[in-house]
Amino acid sequence: MDSAVALRTALRAGETSSVELVQRCLDRIEEKNPQLHSFVALDPEGALERAAEADRVLESARTRGTLEDVPVLTGLPTAFKDLVEVQGFVTTYGTAAVPHVVSPKDAPIAARLRSSGANLIGKTAVPEFGLSTYSENLIHPAARNPLDPATSPGGSSGGAAAAVASGMLPLSPGNDGGGSVRIPASACGLVGLKTGLGTLPEDVLGPDGSTHTTDRWGAPRLATTGPLGRSAADAALLLDGLRYDADAPSGTPALDAVQHSLDGGDAFVGLEVGVTTAGPFDEWIHPELSPEARAAFDRGVRLVAELGAHVEESDWVPDRGYPDAFRAVWTAGLAEATVTDEAVAKMGALARAFRYEATHRGGDAQRAAATELTRIAAGFREAWGRYDVLLTPAMSQTPRPIGYYFEGDAENDYELQCHYTPYTSMVNVSGLPAVTVPVWWTPDGFSMSVQMIGRRGAEVQLLSLAAVLQRAAS
Repeated sequence: MDSAVALRTALRAGETSSVELVQRCLDRIEEKNPQLHSFVALDPEGALERAAEADRVLESARTRGTLEDVPVLTGLPTAFKDLVEVQGFVTTYGTAAVPHVVSPKDAPIAARLRSSGANLIGKTAVPEFGLSTYSENLIHPAARNPLDPATSPGGSSGGAAAAVASGMLPLSPGNDGGGSVRIPASACGLVGLKTGLGTLPEDVLGPDGSTHTTDRWGAPRLATTGPLGRSAADAALLLDGLRYDADAPSGTPALDAVQHSLDGGDAFVGLEVGVTTAGPFDEWIHPELSPEARAAFDRGVRLVAELGAHVEESDWVPDRGYPDAFRAVWTAGLAEATVTDEAVAKMGALARAFRYEATHRGGDAQRAAATELTRIAAGFREAWGRYDVLLTPAMSQTPRPIGYYFEGDAENDYELQCHYTPYTSMVNVSGLPAVTVPVWWTPDGFSMSVQMIGRRGAEVQLLSLAAVLQRAAS
C-alpha cells in the first residue's frame, strides 16, 4: 500500500477514489486477517457507503475549488482498537467479563477523528482490558506480527499495528498507558508516537466532561492517544487528524513540519541529546538488552551524532520506588468497576490477579502510591529536562513468541512483560511525549527501534526528528 500521505494527495487530486481505497483495504483484510487476526470487527457495507460519500464531497470540492474546506483525512480508512467506543460497534475490551453491547455513540476521541473525515471501518485486537504488552486474550484469536506470524505484534495496540504493517490500513490510532503505541510500533517496524498528557483534550476528559490530569487517588493519568504509521510523515498526518480543527479543516501543521525537516535535513543539528540504557525496573528484575536491542541502540546513538546532535551519556539514576508505585497505580482501575464474582471468573489470570491486588490494597495505600509516583514523575521530568531529547532503547528484546507470557503464573507474566519493555511506562508516568523509530533490522527480518523522549509539547519536533532519523537508518 502507498503511504497515507500519498493516498491523501491522490484522493484530493481525484487520482483515486475512497471507494477504491476502502475496497483495497477490505480485500487485504480478507486475505491477511485470517492469519494475523488484526481485526475483531468490521463493517464493510458501512465503510463503502461512507467512502462513496467522501468521494462525493471531494468531487464537489474539486469542482468548486474549495478543497481547503474539506476535512484533513476525508476518504482515508482507519480503525480504533477494541478499547474505544465507536458508534455501531461492540466494544469487548478483550474480555468475557463485561457485557458486549453495541456502542450508541463515539467516544470523544473517536468523534474527533471522525470529524476529520476518517472512515472508521472496524475494531482492532487488544489484550484483556489493554493491560499487556501482547494482544492475546480469551475471547479472540491472538493477534500476530506480520514480520513473523509466530510472534506477537505487541500490545495493547497490537491489532492496529499489525493492520498497518501488513497493509490492511494506511494508518491507525492507538492509545498508550504504559507503552501501548510504542511497543507494537517497535515490534512491527512502524513509527509510533505517544502524545504528552493533555496534548489531546479528549485524553484528560472525565465522565462529567471536566478535565482531570490525575486519577481519583491523585496519581498521574497514564493513557494518551497517538498515531501509528509506516513513516513519521504518515504518523504526523494522523496526528493532524487527531488534533482536527474545524476552523482550519484541511490544515496539516504536523505533516508540514515533518516535510520541512526532511527537506532541510538539519533537525538534529545543535540539539542536546542524552542517551541511557538505565530503566526503572533495573533494581527489581535487572532487565538486560539482547544483542539485537543493543545493536539498534548503538546504531541510533551513532546516527543521531552523525546528524549533528551533541550526544552525552546521561547520569540519570532511576528511582528505586518506581516498580511498586507504578504497579499500584497501573492496577487501580481494575477495582473501579462493579463486577460479579461470576464475571471475575471469566477474566484471564493476569486481570484476575491485578483486580485482587487492587481491591485489597486499601485507600491509604493507594493514596500513598499516588503520592510516591507523582514525586517520581517530577524527578523524571527534572532529570530528563537537561536535554532536548533523551534517547533510550525501545524494547530490550526482539518480539516474543505467541503464548510466551502464559508459560507461568500471572506474576511471571507481568515480570516477562517488564523485561521486554522496561523503557516505556516511565514516560507515561512523566506525562511527556515520546516516539519510537525503527533503526536496525535483524538478519531474520525483525525491526528494532530506539525511543526518543521529548519535552512537554514536543510532539511535532519528535516526529520531525523521527522522520530524519528513519531516513538516515534506511
